Amino acid sequence: MDPLSQNRLHQTRRQFLGSAGTGLGTAALAGLLANDGWAAGAGPSTQARFGGLDALPHFAPKAKHVIYLFQNGAPTHVDLFDWKPRLKELHSTAVPNSYIGDRRFSTMTGEADGKLLLAPIEPFAQHGQSGAWVSELMPYTAKIADELCFVKGMHTEQVNHAPAINFILSGGEQPGRPTLGAWLTYGLGNETDELPAYVVMTSITKGTSCGQIFYDFYWGSGFLPSRFQGVKFRGSGDPVLYVSNPDGMSRQVRRDWLDDIARVNELKLQEYGDPEIATRIAQYEMSFKMQSSVPELADLSNETESTLEMYGPDVKEPGTFAHNCLIARRLIERGTRCVQLMHAGWDQHNSLTTELYDQCRVTDRASAALVLDLKQRGLLDDTLVVWGGEFGRTPFLQGDFSNRPRWGRDHHPYAFTSWMAGGGVKPGISYGETDDLGMNVVKDHVHVHDFQATIMHLMGIDHERLTYKYQGRQFRLTDVHGHVVKGILA
Repeated sequence: MDPLSQNRLHQTRRQFLGSAGTGLGTAALAGLLANDGWAAGAGPSTQARFGGLDALPHFAPKAKHVIYLFQNGAPTHVDLFDWKPRLKELHSTAVPNSYIGDRRFSTMTGEADGKLLLAPIEPFAQHGQSGAWVSELMPYTAKIADELCFVKGMHTEQVNHAPAINFILSGGEQPGRPTLGAWLTYGLGNETDELPAYVVMTSITKGTSCGQIFYDFYWGSGFLPSRFQGVKFRGSGDPVLYVSNPDGMSRQVRRDWLDDIARVNELKLQEYGDPEIATRIAQYEMSFKMQSSVPELADLSNETESTLEMYGPDVKEPGTFAHNCLIARRLIERGTRCVQLMHAGWDQHNSLTTELYDQCRVTDRASAALVLDLKQRGLLDDTLVVWGGEFGRTPFLQGDFSNRPRWGRDHHPYAFTSWMAGGGVKPGISYGETDDLGMNVVKDHVHVHDFQATIMHLMGIDHERLTYKYQGRQFRLTDVHGHVVKGILA
């Protein structure tokens, strides 16, 4: 698309009212549906794709797809992956003031002075040739330790869930900015026109009392055209609403009906240049194609029993984390660019010794199975798998030591752990280090913006160059921050 037409698409609808498009509709629709693979020759990659920007990728990507296993509520790093013997030694003693300084904690914690340290609730052991420390709460993850890169120097700026989740997914604390998946699909397009480029699935551990709300802006497109927002697959019934034909309507009748609507919309697009009209055209077409692609995607009958067994007993139940993990692999196989799984229930303020066990049981096996499944199919090399939450949990107790069933940990933005696998990341390493209590990062800090920049880099994108003009300034995922974490790159 020529720069003039592209710039006009970026304007608001109000600015176009009453003016003619002079050919804009044709250019916009061509770029939108991209059935001619017009961006295929751009950058180092010659693989056909649908949509995306001419200049991307900026360089040869290590990963072509990303699966983000997002753990809503903040997993406790000191109980799962960040082994601290001294925390065990100082169990039930007060946090030394030197570790707190002027740190700000959530209102549920209040002042950290006088809080008592809490040892990991289960033992840790070293695993694999890498010798990675993993809690007994995560036995399946422990078995794939040599495939993983544990990023232990993570830190953020938010102490509450929604702003922190929005920050790590969109680079901004407030709703309204494009999420990672939206940026990736805006820049890189998709490898198929039969399925959405950005798919989201949600789940929660049954019986948990600490679930988090799934806000739509966690997969929103912000100020990018809405065709780049995540398409949420449901956990029951048809994965996508209204993808089936209404009673009495044949597929040919629906095709004719959509063609008529498309012609009307194209006229409006030429007249007003509103990019949301272009989105409507594209989404109608995608909906029609998904009538065939989604039922085939959701049909697990061709999966082997050994594969299903690997994911665990919940895999056949739609809406579970295990089922979503398997669907994520199937989406990647079929060309979807970005899959975001969001699993709630990690907010253990007073259920560390009860619900944390259920949470790990539900997520551990399926997460490990996904990595192994991708590897045995030759997909892990160009698929980046990311596991982690919005922040960590405090090394000190929230609650009363006399009431063990009610033990918990509060929000902790100053240090937490995520892991990555495949897609150009060094396997079998731990990057970053926290102090001897897991309170603060002391070596190889990785800010949220650094994490985002690194994911973009692995996908062949220079995070400083992928921008979008909105309200008079150029925006990017990492705002004006972020450095690629070169120490984890293979």
